[in-house]
Amino acid sequence: MMRSLWTAATGMVAQQTNIDVISNNLANVNTTAFKKSRAEFEDLMYQTLSVAGTLNESGDRLPTGFQVGMGVRPVTVHKFFSQGSFQNTGNTLDIAIEGQGFFKLNQDGEDVYTRAGNFKLDNNGRIVNPNGYALQPEFTVPTDATTLTITEKGRISALDSNGNELASADIPIYNFVNPSGLKAMGRNLYVETDGSGSATQGTPGDTNFGTLAQGYLETSNVEMVDEMVGLIIGQRAYEVNSKAMTTSDGLLQTAINVKR
Repeated sequence: MMRSLWTAATGMVAQQTNIDVISNNLANVNTTAFKKSRAEFEDLMYQTLSVAGTLNESGDRLPTGFQVGMGVRPVTVHKFFSQGSFQNTGNTLDIAIEGQGFFKLNQDGEDVYTRAGNFKLDNNGRIVNPNGYALQPEFTVPTDATTLTITEKGRISALDSNGNELASADIPIYNFVNPSGLKAMGRNLYVETDGSGSATQGTPGDTNFGTLAQGYLETSNVEMVDEMVGLIIGQRAYEVNSKAMTTSDGLLQTAINVKR
C-alpha cells in the first residue's frame, strides 16, 4: 500500500478537526464572554532511510538525510482568553471584568468559574447566573432594596429609596497561572485542572486582576473575518489532501493496469 494514502488521510482528519474548532468559534460569536479556540498540529514520526552525516560509498559524509514523513495529527486545542469587547446594557446585574479574572460560582457544591457576568436574581434574592448557580460569596438583595450599585473595586451595595445602605459585600475575582489549562464545561463555565494551577483570589483592581464594570457585558472575542479566512484555508487544505489521496489511487490503478 502506498504511504501517501495514509499520509493524506491523516491530513484530512486533521483538517476536519480544524474546521470543527472554527465552526464552534463561529457558532459562539454572540455568546457572552466566549473565548475562541485554535487547533494546533504536529507532524508524525518519520521513516529514516539514511541519517545526515553518515559516510557514503566513497567515504564522503552525506550533507542531508533521507527521511519521509508519515503525516500529521492534532496535538491540542488552545483557548485564548484575550479581552472581548464591551456591550453597554444598562442592566444593574450585568457585570463585565475589564482585564484578567473570573467570577466564582457554586454548582451543586463545586467551585466553577466564569467570565460571563450576565447575572440574575433568584426567588430568594440571591445573585445567580442564568442556570441558577450562585455567585460566590453569596449576596442576597433585600426585598425592599430599590438600587444596586457595584464599584469597579467589587463593592456591592443594596440601597433603599432614601439611599440608605441595607446590605453590602465585596465581590472577589479569581485568576490562574495558566487560564488556557482550564477545562471548559459548557454553559460559559470552567473548572481548574492541574494544568491551570489553583485559583488565586484577589480584589478587583489589584495587580494582575481586572476591574468590574456595572451595566456592561463582555462579548465574545471571536473575530468573524479571521475565522472565515481560517475556514477557507481549512477547506482548501482538506481538498488538497483529498487530491493527494486521489492521485495515489490513480498511481495504484496505473500499476495494476500494467499487468493487463
